[in-house]
Amino acid sequence: MGGRQVPVAEFTPASPITPSDAEEKSSRPETSLPENDETHAHPFSSLTVVGAGSWGTALAATAARAGTKTILWGRSEEVVNEINEAHTNSVFLPDCELPRTLKATSDLQAALADADAVMIVVPSSAIRAVSEQVAAHIPEGVPIAVCAKGIEADTGLLMTQVAESELANHSVGVISGPTFARETAIGHPTAVVSAFPFSYADRLTPDESPAVRFAMTLSTEAFRAYVSDDLVGVEIGGAVKNVVAIACGMMQGVGFAENTRAALITRGIDEMMVLAEKLGGRRETVAGLSGVGDLTLTCSSPTSRNMSLGLQLGQGIERKDCFEGRHIVVEGEANARSITDLARRLGVTMPICEAVRRILYEGADIEQTFAALWSRPIEAEPSAMDLSYSHPASQEAQEALARAAEKMS
Repeated sequence: MGGRQVPVAEFTPASPITPSDAEEKSSRPETSLPENDETHAHPFSSLTVVGAGSWGTALAATAARAGTKTILWGRSEEVVNEINEAHTNSVFLPDCELPRTLKATSDLQAALADADAVMIVVPSSAIRAVSEQVAAHIPEGVPIAVCAKGIEADTGLLMTQVAESELANHSVGVISGPTFARETAIGHPTAVVSAFPFSYADRLTPDESPAVRFAMTLSTEAFRAYVSDDLVGVEIGGAVKNVVAIACGMMQGVGFAENTRAALITRGIDEMMVLAEKLGGRRETVAGLSGVGDLTLTCSSPTSRNMSLGLQLGQGIERKDCFEGRHIVVEGEANARSITDLARRLGVTMPICEAVRRILYEGADIEQTFAALWSRPIEAEPSAMDLSYSHPASQEAQEALARAAEKMS
C-alpha cells in the first residue's frame, strides 16, 4: 500500500441520484467499476448500519442504492417505523427520500444476525457502549467500520481502538472524509477513505481486505471510496478538524474574515500532521480527504455543527442558548479537551486546539485568547527549521486585534 489512498472505482460525474432512479436496483451499477478493471474484489453481500442518525441513515441509503442488502438499526421505534413505511427519516434527514430496499429495525440482535459486515455510526462518546452491545450479538469475525470522529476522554484512544477493546475478535477500521449527511443522502458526489490494518495476507490478496470490500460496498455513481492502511492518519484528521472548525467559527463570529480563516485552516493542518506523526500516522494521509479535505469542508460552511457552534459563541451567544436552546451534539467540544490532553501527554504543541479548550472550558475571552495566539513567538514554516523568536510587538498585537474586532462587531 505504501500509505497511498487507492481509488477502487472510476468516478464518472453524473446528476445527483434520485430515489426513483436507484431505489429498486437489485444489482450493482455498471459504472461502479471501470471496464478494464482486473481485480476480483467483491462488495459485502449484506451490511448492518448501527445508528439511525443523519450520517448512519445517509450511509445506509448509499449502500442500499449500491445494491447491497442493508439493515439500519436505530433505538427509536418512531424513526424505524417511518423509514420502513414512509421511506424517510424526518427527525434526522428531513425532506430526503430513502430507497425502498433499505430496511430498519430496533432489534439489535436481529439486525446483526446475518450481517456480512457492520458499520457503527454513533457519536464518539457512545462508541464504547455501543461496541459493547454489538459484541454481544455479532457473529464472530465480521469486520466492523467505525464512522465516528474523536478521541476518547481519559484514555486518549482513537475510536477504532475503543471499538477494538470491546470487539477483540473482529477486524476494525474506519470510514471518514469530507461529508455532510444530507448531501450524501440526496446523491451529491461524495468521496471518503476506507482505512483498515493490512495484514500480510491482505497485502498478498488485497481484494479480500475489509478496506477494499467496504469501499466496494459503498461505491456508486456518486459515492467514491479510497483505500488506506493508515488508521492513525485518517482518525487524527477527523478528530482535530472538529476543533479547528470551532476556532474558525469563533473568528468569523467575532468579525474577522477570510485571511484569518485561511491561517487557521493551514496551521490547523500542521497541528493535525504533527499529532498524527507522533502517533505513528503519516503526513500524506492528513494531506488527503480525511484531513485537509474534511477540514476544508468543515471550516467553510455553517452547515457544520462545529463551525456553527463557534460562530454563535463568537457572536456572544451563551452555550446554553446556542442552536436555539436545542441539545445538539458537537463533537469538537469534547475533542477540544481529549485532543489537548493527549497532545500534552505526548509533548506536542497544538496552539489552536489549546485556544479553543481555554475558551470552552476555562471561560477565556475569545478575542484575548486569539490575540494571544497571533502574538506567539515567531516560528519557521515548515517546522523542520527549528527556530523561535519572541514576537516584537506581542502586547501591541493583542491590543490591535482587540480594536479590530471591536470595529467589525
